[in-house]
This record gives sequence, structure tokens and C-alpha cells, in this order.
Amino acid sequence: MRIGFDAKRLFNNFTGLGNYSRFVVNALIDHAAQHQYLLYTPRRKDHPDTFYITEHGQVSVHTPPLLYTLTGTSSLWRTWGLSKDASVKTLSVFHGLSQELPHQLPSGIRKLVTIHDLIFMRFPKLYSSIDASIYRAKMSHACKVADEIIAISQQTAEDLMSYLDVPASRIKVIYQGCHPQFRKILSPEALHYSRKKYGLPGEYMLNVGTVEERKNIILAIKAMALLPETARLPLVIVGRETAYKHEVVNVAAKLNLSPLLIFIHGVPFDDLPGLYQGALVFLYPSIFEGFGIPVVEALESGVPVITSTGSCFREAGGPGSIYVEPTREDELAFQISRVIGDQSLRQQMIAQGKEFVTRFAPAMIAKELLELYEMQRVKSEW
Repeated sequence: MRIGFDAKRLFNNFTGLGNYSRFVVNALIDHAAQHQYLLYTPRRKDHPDTFYITEHGQVSVHTPPLLYTLTGTSSLWRTWGLSKDASVKTLSVFHGLSQELPHQLPSGIRKLVTIHDLIFMRFPKLYSSIDASIYRAKMSHACKVADEIIAISQQTAEDLMSYLDVPASRIKVIYQGCHPQFRKILSPEALHYSRKKYGLPGEYMLNVGTVEERKNIILAIKAMALLPETARLPLVIVGRETAYKHEVVNVAAKLNLSPLLIFIHGVPFDDLPGLYQGALVFLYPSIFEGFGIPVVEALESGVPVITSTGSCFREAGGPGSIYVEPTREDELAFQISRVIGDQSLRQQMIAQGKEFVTRFAPAMIAKELLELYEMQRVKSEW
């Protein structure tokens, strides 16, 4: 098969949607190298994380004609001009990896789109009205023209049915995995280097993700305040800062916990495994996610996870993680104390987490995607 991808995020985003895009293409070229993969992007940014993909013999990269580049309209090419690229007519399947599909793709090509979340519809106050309108228009178009919609969690599938009236028969849940670097066990020397580089203590709790209201970091701080002073560990918060950080800092100051907060922004992706593996416990009290990939990263890294009830968290965290209502700091404080104080419990959680995340392995994801592509290809021949 010749399989095309909207690869804008793959080349230009090095967090969530970009990580997903690279994971999918990496998984396919590693486990299904007999097919050809065509990547369409308005801009190509060379980066160490993309070299393995672009240097593969079965991969070709397609960018806009020079006119689009000279006039600064490459984004328009992605939406309206891509379908006119001569190579598109040769595709069996086109897969939009980040909630969008180009307009006017040829009718003979089967079209799939991955939907990650509908948070902009569930929590509209977290988005500007303009951004929310754009997201809705793009997603609505993609869901309308797609032959199959891939949801990255059952929660996202249910939201598609509730908010966009997409029939269950058009949705297939295929989970996402995380970068294989999180599976590599670091040496004591590497962990020591990580602690030294970021000025971290010997024991700490960890949170990874954009420091925004939805991530609910303040709940963790309130929970820390309920613990005896001797049981309080520093909380390392890794992620892009937003205005919400000021609220976090203010709450910590009022509770006399400022010395226990360590913010780290702009961490290179290669440094994340060291930060995860050095942690005693991973806290993720988020209110809502499409999937919650940091939970999977923590489990792959061998770190016990305490996260939230509801949403998709059990899908990502499995039976070995602990779940707390995202409004109950007393529950979170109890579970933090319990996990930190019980080494046998931590080991049990780690073992169960390692077993659970095998379902997110690249080979498993590649197999499910290829089965879907093949099914769609066969349908196009009917």
C-alpha cells in the first residue's frame, strides 16, 4: 500500500501531537516496511527525532510548490492545495494524524483521521472563542469526510458521539504509545547526572505536563499541606508555563510550601526519562485528558502513578495505578502518604504498570493500524 499522512505536526511539533505522529510512523516503518509512506507537510523542520523517519527508504516527504512558500501560504496548501499534488492520486489511504483532513481529496482514496480529544468543546472557557470555532470547523469537516475515525481512547470515542453525533460504527479506538526511550533503564550514573543537572533532591514527586488550569496542580499542593512536615517530599513540575503558574505559586506561598516546589521549563525530550526514573511517585491530578500520555511514560519508566478518577485515566493507567477524585485533596494526601511509605506497594504498582503498558507497544499499534488501512483499501475496491 501507499499510505499518505498529514505530517505537519510530525515535523514541526515536539510535544503531544508531534510525538503521536512520529510514534505512528516509526511504528509502521519498523513493523511494516513493505509499504510506502508519503509525508505531506507545509514546512519541513530537520530535527534528530525525525531523521530516522526521513532516512528510511520507504518514506518520501512532500512539501508545497515554491509559489506557496514564496507567498507565505504554505498552510493554505496543507488545507486546499495538497489534494492536487500528483502523488496523492497514487495513494491507497490518507491518514490525518492531528484531527484534520485536507479538503477535496480524490474520492478513490480512503480517508482516516485521528481524533485526540474534544476538550475545547467540553471546557470551552479554557479556549478563546476564535480558537474553539476553528478547531470545531476543522474537526467537523474531518469527521464528515473520513471513512473511519480513530479515537485514541474510549473517552474520546464517547465524546465524538456526544458532541459531534458521530455514530459508533464509524469510530475505532486505537490507543497511542510513548517513545521507546522511556523503556530504557538508566544507570545510577545517568540518574545522578540528571539530578545534578536540574538540582534535584534524592527523593521527589513528579508531575509532567503544561502548567495550566486543567492539569489541576493546585490540588497536589493542597494535598501536600495536609501531610506531616516530615512526610512532605519536593514536587518537581516539568512543563510549559502559562498564567496558571502564578496561581500555583501563590497557593504554595500561602501554605508555606514554596521551598518544596521545583519548576523546570523547556526540558529537552531526551532528558525526560531521567526525570521520570528518579521520581518516587508520579502525580497526575488532571481534571480531563484525551488519553494522558504522561501516565504511560511514567509506567514505562517504572514509576508508581497516582492520577484522577473519571475521563480516560484508567485506560492509560491500568489496574496498578491509584485513582483519586480530582476535587479531593484529602484523598490525594492519603494516597501520597500510603505510596511513599510502603516500598512493597510501590514495587507492586511498578510491576503491574510494566505489564499493563505492553498493550501500547509499537508492534501492537502498527498491527491495529495496518488492519484498519487494509480493510479500508479493500472497501475502496468494492
